[in-house]
Amino acid sequence: MVPQPLHAVLFDLDGTLIDSAPDLAGAANLMRASRGLEPLPYEQLRNWSGMGARGLLQAAFNMTPDHPDYLAYREEYLQTYEANIVRHGTYMFEGVAELIDLLQAQGVAWGIVTNKFERYAHRLVQLIPALGSAQVVVGGDTTPEPKPSALPMLEAARRLGVAPAQCVYVGDDERDVQAGRAAGMVTVACTYGYLSSNPNVQAWNAHAVIAQPSELAEILQLA
Repeated sequence: MVPQPLHAVLFDLDGTLIDSAPDLAGAANLMRASRGLEPLPYEQLRNWSGMGARGLLQAAFNMTPDHPDYLAYREEYLQTYEANIVRHGTYMFEGVAELIDLLQAQGVAWGIVTNKFERYAHRLVQLIPALGSAQVVVGGDTTPEPKPSALPMLEAARRLGVAPAQCVYVGDDERDVQAGRAAGMVTVACTYGYLSSNPNVQAWNAHAVIAQPSELAEILQLA
């Protein structure tokens, strides 16, 4: 399963490398507060964090993209999140920093492919030191189509100068597996982030499923 040779490992960002749920949920509650509404429990909002603005607006306001005010609320949410991007405690999942160290020690390139817009992704890379060694950052607005399209994956491989078939992509959403497979990469689904209780992960047809970052090191024979 592991590409031979393995040239690069690419990661989704939220729910895979970092736990940004406190700040994603916090932005939703700030919007509620501005409207005189009580904050929702963090545990209730966390489960929607993997869906970004769309999920948080649905959880906080029962608002879906077909609502006439959705775009205005979405823009407000994004601005609120950007202004408070590490206010409540975005942090790397346990074991991720060590995994990155192993990749670098083995000379394996690594990077980030996320549906988060570039300006937010680059801001987080600047604010979280261990992410600073990423050799490529591709956002949801980098290519004409975000994941599950293969375009962001292919762009990351192109920027790294490696063949997609020599890349592994790791993510916590079915779209990640779809995008990685469409690009011809080996895919790994992780369950330690926002989807630890999701019963459908096995149905995504990823090449492997991991419950903690150290398991990826074992799969890739880095340890």
